[in-house]
Amino acid sequence: MLPPSEGKTAARRGHPVDLATLSSPDLTPLRRKVADALAEVSARDNALEVLGVGASLADEVARNVDVLERSAAPARKVYSGVLYAAAGLDRLTPTGRARAAEQVRIVSALWGVVTPEDVVPAYRLSMGTDLPGTGPLAPAWRAPLSDVLDPQAAGALVVDCRSAAYLAAWTPPRTADWVTVRVERELDGRRSVVSHNAKHARGVLTRHLLTRRGHAPKDAEHLARAARELVGTEVLDVELSPARARGARVLTLVVA
Repeated sequence: MLPPSEGKTAARRGHPVDLATLSSPDLTPLRRKVADALAEVSARDNALEVLGVGASLADEVARNVDVLERSAAPARKVYSGVLYAAAGLDRLTPTGRARAAEQVRIVSALWGVVTPEDVVPAYRLSMGTDLPGTGPLAPAWRAPLSDVLDPQAAGALVVDCRSAAYLAAWTPPRTADWVTVRVERELDGRRSVVSHNAKHARGVLTRHLLTRRGHAPKDAEHLARAARELVGTEVLDVELSPARARGARVLTLVVA
């Protein structure tokens, strides 16, 4: 489970998004509702304030006005922030791309959830937005995402790299082996949490899990062993929290 990136690369050419062809088609009605509300809000004089962004992003907000008509590209090309640069979803072999399409899910304020192969346009919208016409987006997506993702996650390992705003939109079912990924930086023997390092390290872990030899991890312990294969690179240590009766276990990556 990945968050989207705030930074996105707009497709220069290509057809617009076809909502009917996106994965998880049960989300189509809400996808259209959110897209229409986003287009309407983005045309307002107070669009930047409503969407919670600064003046430097005015051009990106302006693109929202006709988001459903703009050129689209696979999500692996559109999402281009720090996490995605490290994950390199667009630099995988055909076999790796097929593996990512099967295993990676990207939670989005606009699309709900997509795979790396879903063809979407660039947009500016965060999950923490209270969008007029839709309301707060995390609660709006919660039930639809549960309907779509719970059956996929039931009895499976969920490696969760999402940030807090996107965690609020979906919680894995109790039958899932749910592991959230935490990143701590160690400097002069002291640890701290920093955003940039966390995004990068989560991307590194994502790529490692998609490209390493052997079967994908099936539970938290196997995940921790796979993550420890990164120790000696830019990862100093890997820790897995004890099993809990409820909620997620925590996989901590310690980086320099």
